[in-house]
Amino acid sequence: MNQLQVFLPCAAGVEDFLAAEVQRITGEASPYKARGGVALNASWRDAMRLNLHSRLAQRVLVQLWHGGYRNEQDLYNAASEVAWEIWFTPAETIKVEITAQHSPLNSLNFAALKVKDAICDRFRAKRGERPSVNTTWPDVRIYVHLTTETVSLYIDTSGEPLFKRGWREDKGDAPLKETLAAAMIAATGWNADAATPLQEIAPLYDPCCGSGTVVIEAAQIALNIAPGQSRRFAFEKLLPFQPHVWQAIKADALKQQREWPQGHAPIVFGSDVSFRMVDFAQRNAERAGVSHAVELRGGDALQRTPPTQRPGVLLLNPPYGERIAAAGVAGQNSEDRASARAQRMAPRAPRTFTVGAPPPPAAGQGRESAQMADGGDGSDFFNQLAAHWKTHYAGWSAWLLTPDLKLPGKMRFKESRRVPMWNGPIECRLFRFDLTPRRPRTPEA
Repeated sequence: MNQLQVFLPCAAGVEDFLAAEVQRITGEASPYKARGGVALNASWRDAMRLNLHSRLAQRVLVQLWHGGYRNEQDLYNAASEVAWEIWFTPAETIKVEITAQHSPLNSLNFAALKVKDAICDRFRAKRGERPSVNTTWPDVRIYVHLTTETVSLYIDTSGEPLFKRGWREDKGDAPLKETLAAAMIAATGWNADAATPLQEIAPLYDPCCGSGTVVIEAAQIALNIAPGQSRRFAFEKLLPFQPHVWQAIKADALKQQREWPQGHAPIVFGSDVSFRMVDFAQRNAERAGVSHAVELRGGDALQRTPPTQRPGVLLLNPPYGERIAAAGVAGQNSEDRASARAQRMAPRAPRTFTVGAPPPPAAGQGRESAQMADGGDGSDFFNQLAAHWKTHYAGWSAWLLTPDLKLPGKMRFKESRRVPMWNGPIECRLFRFDLTPRRPRTPEA
């Protein structure tokens, strides 16, 4: 257990940020970056610390076998060679999950079944009994990854995906994953590390905050709160687990937290056109332990002025396609709003869309959704948002995550940076715009 081969999967586009985070957590000088994750040699203590502190990884997996294969029997033989009995007992339930890239096998389900059979047969031979399978809430998750010629077997130390921090109980229809929100913050280079005094941290504002994911992640980063402090992990049920070591790791994390000074003004701000979502965000912030460090308000993204006189970072993931609209509704009367609510509650017809482009608005969308999808691309909303930023947010840097690669042209902005990121299956770009004052127009002849 002193030297493990650990792999941390992440969303595509986040590998560089995750490698830097892993180096900061473990002190590993050169973690290996692969597409979709980061690998490193680490101790069992490092694996626990990565689970507790990583904001960007999806899981922490320990590799137990890697080699070639040609058929399902080779997978059975590989799994039979792993000493599963040093990791868990037959009393724990298991689940085998399999992923593949260009695998020649005809059935991944059959391949997973062969791995499960090998594990159970080894336990029966070694202990006289076998573990049971639980596909819903297993104690132990085993991951199998196949390429064209190789197979890798992993045991999962995380359990539930790491984006499930334990504080988000109130959420909207299309919440942003916490890991993606953390990746967006990392991409901006926001200066909120533990070495920066709180008064020197630049303000961060999300005008389409929804249930508060970006805002809460940012506040926890500023206060150096470990993202996994409010949840449980799968390694707590594995045989190498030592409770006193884990308690010492969590106690050390608590010592590193920063206290928010009494009376200190917030540096993280959020607002949303839906007051219901603002209420959700406030309750989530309280569970996350950052309610005293953030300021949340209701308001239209096209009307909200800067929450602070000091320029900072605008960071938002504006709604598109299936997501709730965050555009202006200030002009709606109560009858309009009631009609919009009724339309949104109506059943929707099935529809498809092309990955990498915003899908067309569904029939029955409310007025605010229609504004976001004006002409099918939301041009009207983004034109107004750009004009609002130019007028009121000079000196700020705006970062906007969107699947629309033509968005800068619609906003009549020239991006200073674009970072590829994936929001689930949707390919996106995180655009940076450096906001300058609006130029006065010269009088026409």
